[in-house]
Amino acid sequence: MRRSLLVSCSAVGLVALLQVGGAAAVELPVRKAGLWEMKVLRAGSPSPEMTMQQCTDETTDKDMSTAMAPMAKDICSKQDIQKTATGYVSDSVCGVAGMTIKSHAEIIGDFNSAYTVKSTSHSEGGPGGGPRDSATTIEAKWLGACKADQKAGDILMPGGMKINMKDMEKLKALIPKTPPK
Repeated sequence: MRRSLLVSCSAVGLVALLQVGGAAAVELPVRKAGLWEMKVLRAGSPSPEMTMQQCTDETTDKDMSTAMAPMAKDICSKQDIQKTATGYVSDSVCGVAGMTIKSHAEIIGDFNSAYTVKSTSHSEGGPGGGPRDSATTIEAKWLGACKADQKAGDILMPGGMKINMKDMEKLKALIPKTPPK
């Protein structure tokens, strides 16, 4: 359960984590306000495709990067992002739950209608102990205005569970700190 929550939150928070940037201080644009659908596809994984919806506004997107910055600082020894001709590239080294995770991500698209994040990671340690490689694609698209029962920060997870990104401080407490290598 905790690993599933971590994977879900990581997928949702990936873009926010990328905004904290490294020495280059490059920031991603703020996404268009409204309802975003995010499909998470993990290549070669037995995990099924996961689709989430997030209601956001300019303030919430900015607040997410602010809330994630201390967590990224605590768990990541490297967090660099660079602007490219086609979008952005990010490289990071983080430690979570006894694992060291080295990641590379490429972000293509715009933040008004659709964008794609393709990432690869190599992890060692943690449950299972052996090295693991994974490739994940997040396909995000703007659906329109948020639904009447949604407020900015709400994420509708698979199975109908709803969480709010403004509760990240509570989620942060669930992730054990491990110094990255």
